[in-house]
Amino acid sequence: MDQITAFDWQRMLIGEEPPLFLLEIVFRILVIWPWTMLLLRWIGGRSISQLSLVEFLLVIALGSAVGDSLFIPEVPLLHAMLAILVVVFLDKIVDMAIRRYRLAKRLIDGHPVEVVRDGTIQTGGLSQLKMGSLELMELLRLRGVENLGSIRRAYLEPSGQVSVFCADPPQPGLPIVPPVEFRAQRGEEGETGCCSNCGHTGELTGPCGNCGFHQRLPAEPAPRWR
Repeated sequence: MDQITAFDWQRMLIGEEPPLFLLEIVFRILVIWPWTMLLLRWIGGRSISQLSLVEFLLVIALGSAVGDSLFIPEVPLLHAMLAILVVVFLDKIVDMAIRRYRLAKRLIDGHPVEVVRDGTIQTGGLSQLKMGSLELMELLRLRGVENLGSIRRAYLEPSGQVSVFCADPPQPGLPIVPPVEFRAQRGEEGETGCCSNCGHTGELTGPCGNCGFHQRLPAEPAPRWR
């Protein structure tokens, strides 16, 4: 193996290839970029938040096929174009299967999971999603939710977004604004309160009957969520 000389400007800026190879890189870009854009227009667009795990892996493969062909001299253009075509074709097949077959959508995209019911976080659903209650509270705050008592139902969709349905009327519950991490207040024994982990309401005696968490906070009136 050749010894590497630190701060070798010839190696860092140009490399071992002749200077004319810079012009070849421009030519490669002018070939690969329109080819890739044409194929992407063919499959249509989905936002990053809507990509399934399989599609996300296909995007990574597509990025590798495109990137390597732009500046690695050992990668022939026809090989790269074929690789890009196959990756895009596979993505098209996956997208078609998701739209036509419910089982394929369930296997590839997953399914909605109930995460809040009547102001109480469903810890079983969170365990299935490998998510903590604090992460869910963050997502709910981003939707403008201030108190779990404002929520009748909430679902984590396969896209990663939370769909929220308001309670009418709202019930006293766990305030998540400000975040519970900033709240040092604790309720007194016998007072009606809620679990600071899941929002389950009841008397502040012992651990939470829903999740077993010990920290309890007083329940507060919930504003109507819109």
